[in-house]
Amino acid sequence: MSSSLTHDPDRRRDIAHVGPVELYTPVLEASRDFFVHVMGLREVHRDGNSVYLHTWDDYQSWTVRLIQRETAGVGRTYLRAASPQAVDRLNATIDAAGIDRVTATEVHHLGDVQLFTDPDGHEFGLYWDVEWYVADDTDRPALKNQAAAYAGRGANLRRLDHVNYLAADVPQTSAFLRDVLGGRCTEQIIKDDGSPQAIWYSVGNKSYDLVYTEDWTGHSGRLHHLAFATDTREEILRAADVCLDAGVHIETGPHKHAIQQTFFLYVWEPGGNRIEICNAGARLILAPDWKTISWTREERAKGQAWGLKTIETFHTHGTPVVDKPAG
Repeated sequence: MSSSLTHDPDRRRDIAHVGPVELYTPVLEASRDFFVHVMGLREVHRDGNSVYLHTWDDYQSWTVRLIQRETAGVGRTYLRAASPQAVDRLNATIDAAGIDRVTATEVHHLGDVQLFTDPDGHEFGLYWDVEWYVADDTDRPALKNQAAAYAGRGANLRRLDHVNYLAADVPQTSAFLRDVLGGRCTEQIIKDDGSPQAIWYSVGNKSYDLVYTEDWTGHSGRLHHLAFATDTREEILRAADVCLDAGVHIETGPHKHAIQQTFFLYVWEPGGNRIEICNAGARLILAPDWKTISWTREERAKGQAWGLKTIETFHTHGTPVVDKPAG
């Protein structure tokens, strides 16, 4: 894979955005309380072993599904297609790539969902039909172009921003994102041989939506972090104080990344999953012929744009936690 990637401007964008995400946790109620009381989400539904949560400006009926499991990690990531016809086109591309695909009909408040996995084993669900969030008297917004009332509590997370996965084979996954899903690589970290070690892919005009980082353990299917956006940097500073008072483990930040220029705070929720509270400002990728920005090992050795040096656990912690490298 070349370090000077360009995106074909004639390629149709058939994915609109990243939709809801499933998160596994061994301590369901503690994780639920973290997201509701500390992060500011709202519980909107329950079933036998899971809790559905909503960020205050998500137009869809739920944002995160917490699922009781023995170990932490990421479940399905749902992708909303740009149209019903886009679902058909993506289905054809997935099938042509020889990727197994099945249809699920039982996903809460989504229509037919096409299930498939990336080359590393992370599960995705492609959908079009969706039930929109309907506010009630307790969270009805004054502005009708807003999903729910401004929460104004806890970290006050506005929406899901991106998912960062760990992968055993980043080049293979990068080809899948580009050739099958039609994403574009906006930035990447490259090794000395020019192959990608970490990739940031966009499916719309946001600077990035799906991120994959090489898993130092060689295992597959793990999560690095799930990220949520706030309106301002100041809200991230407030989130740090909120997490401090709540006894939440603050791993690192607030700092500013050099890659993608994201202002960030990383914390661990009670189940062990890393959560990023972030703000990328007004950075959008508007150029249809954007050329991938590549960062070398020497450039990355300089650390963050500013702030403290990257903490060691940022490179070693992922979920589910593994005791030793694969093989």
